[in-house]
Order: sequence, then structure tokens, then C-alpha cells
Amino acid sequence: MSSALEPVRTWIAAQIRTRVVGDDPEPAMAAVMDAPGERWFAQDRVIRRVHSDASMFVGGLRALLLQSLHPLAMAGVANHSDYRADPWGRLQRTAEFLASTTFGPATLAEESIARVRQVHRRVRGIAPDGRAYSAGDPHLLRWVHICEVDSFLAAYQRYGATSLGDDEADEYVADMARVATALGVNHPPVTVAQLRSEFRDFRDELKGTKAARDAARFLLVQPPLPLAARPAYGLLASAAVALLPMSARWPLRLPYLPVSEAILVAPAGAALTRLIRWSLNPVAPAA
Repeated sequence: MSSALEPVRTWIAAQIRTRVVGDDPEPAMAAVMDAPGERWFAQDRVIRRVHSDASMFVGGLRALLLQSLHPLAMAGVANHSDYRADPWGRLQRTAEFLASTTFGPATLAEESIARVRQVHRRVRGIAPDGRAYSAGDPHLLRWVHICEVDSFLAAYQRYGATSLGDDEADEYVADMARVATALGVNHPPVTVAQLRSEFRDFRDELKGTKAARDAARFLLVQPPLPLAARPAYGLLASAAVALLPMSARWPLRLPYLPVSEAILVAPAGAALTRLIRWSLNPVAPAA
């Protein structure tokens, strides 16, 4: 790498880490990565490869859009989440959870699981359609889980440093099932085929509510970012939308433009994820 590009790489990496990890990212990262103890997942497990890749930025946005289509899950977010007032704080807590369970020692992973379950116990209420909801409901936890697994997997297969074979994709779903079980999901899917089947089972429960469309607008059009960062974020958002199934587009009032997505969005998304990957790890981007 040219030494002339090093200041650029360092600046990009700092901007990303500050928003994802916090104002002092190095100690926070070391507390997870360097802490002693046995891990849930060995270094050669696929989950580590997927969760350390830049494609997670695309997958995370896609997961949030998909999750909003369940009216009860969206009611919990709308009534109890601070995603509008403190979106970066919410992102950092999510990133901390993923890092702790994927890379941290088992004790740290268990502590993260316990914190999330404690928060879930407080998230309950009545949705606008009159139905009761609870974040600890295993059925809603299942929906959130399969959205995350499917989105992270789809993003990695499209924009990851490498692609996964069928057996590796199944391994990833099975690895994620361990985390889901700890959170309270009953018998989560352990293969890609089971994951697809469960998505079909949820189809009749999904609906594009006003709260879901408002959340999509906030995520895609109105993110609290400086003007200089908006073009790059716009590419990430476009890549996330392009990975959504057609059935998710209209309920959220999102366009379906297959030609533009193939010719413009996919190459731009690939270029941007390569840039992020290089900025965070220029020597061994797939490590």
C-alpha cells in the first residue's frame, strides 16, 4: 500500500470504528478480542469470517428493514427503542453484542446474553392493532433472528471477501442458532433450507405499517450523518435494499429496479465494501 494513502485509510477506519465501537474503540475492541478464556466459536468457524467482514454493514441495514415488517416487532422498536434519538448508540450496542458472542470469551458472551434478556423483559405493551407484544416472546425472537441470519448471509454471499459453499452456509446458520438458543429462541433453524422454510411460515404475519415505513425512511433517507458521509451511506443503503426480496419492497414503499440494481448498485456496493475492508484491515482483508 502506498504510504500516501495511509492517512486516508487511517481516517476512514477511525470514522467507522468511532461510530460502530465508540469514541475510544481500541480498548473496547481489545477487551473482547484479547480477553483470555475459551470461546463459543473456534477461530476457523464460518461465523467469525462472516461477522468480521465489511459486508455486515449491508446485512445489518437489510435485517432492520426486514424486521420492521412484523407489526409486533416494529411496535416494540417504535415504543421502546431510541433509534431516532441515539442511532449510533443503538448500533454500538448491537455491534458489542455481535462481537462479544462471536469473538469474546464464553463468560463475556453469557454476560451479553443476560443483558439483552434483561432488556427484553422490560419491552412489552400493546401494538396499534390492539395485540399485546413482548420482546421476550420466543416467536418474535425467532423472527428477529431469522432476519439477521438471512441478511448477514445474503450480504456476505454478494459482497463478502469470499463466498461460502453450501456446507459453509449451513455451518453459519448452525453457529447463529447457538446464540439464538441462548437468547430464548426455541429450536432455531440450523440449515439454510430450514431458514428459508421459516421465512415462508412468517409470510402471513407481515405487514407494512406506518411505523415500519417511517423507520425505513429514517434508515435510508434521513440518517444523522455529515454531508460528506451521505454518498457512501447511500450506496450501502441502496445495496441493502437491492438484497431485499420483492415481497418486502412494496410494504415499505421501496422501489424495485432490477436493471439499475444489477448495473449500478451491485458494482458500487462491491466497491464500497472493498474500500471499507481495506481501510479496516489493509494487509489481510479476509482475516
